[in-house]
Amino acid sequence: MKEVMKEVVVEEPHKAEVREVPVPELSGENEVLIQMKSAGVCGSDHHIYHGLNPCSTYPRIPGHENAGVVVKAGSAVTNVKVGDHVIVDLISTCGTCYQCRIGRKNVCEHVRVRGSGADGGWREYFTAPASEVYKIDDSVDWKDAALVEPYAIGAHCTDRARIVPEDVVFILGAGTIGSIILQTCKAKGCQMVICCDIDDVSLQRAKEYGADHVINSKTEDVVKRVAEITHNHGVTVAFDSACFPGSLTMCMQPGILCNAGRMVPLGFSTAKEEITQAMINQRELDVIGSRMSCFQFEPTIQRMENGEFNTKGIATMFIPFSEIDKVFYYMDHPCTESKKMVILFD
Repeated sequence: MKEVMKEVVVEEPHKAEVREVPVPELSGENEVLIQMKSAGVCGSDHHIYHGLNPCSTYPRIPGHENAGVVVKAGSAVTNVKVGDHVIVDLISTCGTCYQCRIGRKNVCEHVRVRGSGADGGWREYFTAPASEVYKIDDSVDWKDAALVEPYAIGAHCTDRARIVPEDVVFILGAGTIGSIILQTCKAKGCQMVICCDIDDVSLQRAKEYGADHVINSKTEDVVKRVAEITHNHGVTVAFDSACFPGSLTMCMQPGILCNAGRMVPLGFSTAKEEITQAMINQRELDVIGSRMSCFQFEPTIQRMENGEFNTKGIATMFIPFSEIDKVFYYMDHPCTESKKMVILFD
């Protein structure tokens, strides 16, 4: 094994560099050393690079969608062994606070998030507690293994939304997370899913993933189209996976969500919205926060192993780690092909 490795550090917004540093050593008997094989590039990584992530600090090694191979294991590690293919959880938690005790560890009082508040996986090797590492069958391609974390988000937010087959769902944003929420809702038997975006390519992909209706909000009146599709009843659940300033207000317009509907925002925009108490209480809406995922990695890995997800087209560009500069280039110069990038390590 090498003694020196490369890591990518965002020193400050819009400034990233590749460093050579020693390969880390295990610091405890419960740790493992992971050789990275693939890492997804998430919207939050874009926000870290552009200085728009309110949860991030600098300097920071990005990357929370991490897959690799165990190359060293501490003497007390029992859940994985050297040679195992693994997925690394993005959160470290205290296990003792109120949130952890009630099963909400993703919002632990002391949560540390890899790639945001703590260093992530855009490096050739890193260590992690074995309790935060999950085995995945080596039949799963590394390109798909990097997608476990975003699929776990789909599982978590649809659980938070209390999705049932009777639901009529509206998804604003048909990008990576929107497409995954769509697939998850259809897998849970939802009678109707409506996807809304400004990009026809994304909307066509949504149709291929099973969307019953699509709306281009650039060229169509969203409220009018939802009324037509739902016969003026509105939808029972709305997911905001577009997460731009004003997107939450857009989803909560009268005419989109029905009385007693559920609204699930997924973003971290700090812009003020024009939501009033009347918008919530006249229809007695539930506004349900959703952050990352909680206890969803292992069931998501099992579904990935069983081939239950349609991952074709979720990742749109694969970039070798040796060409990491391309990731930052496409962050500054986005295009259709770079909507979801995955880094592949040599």
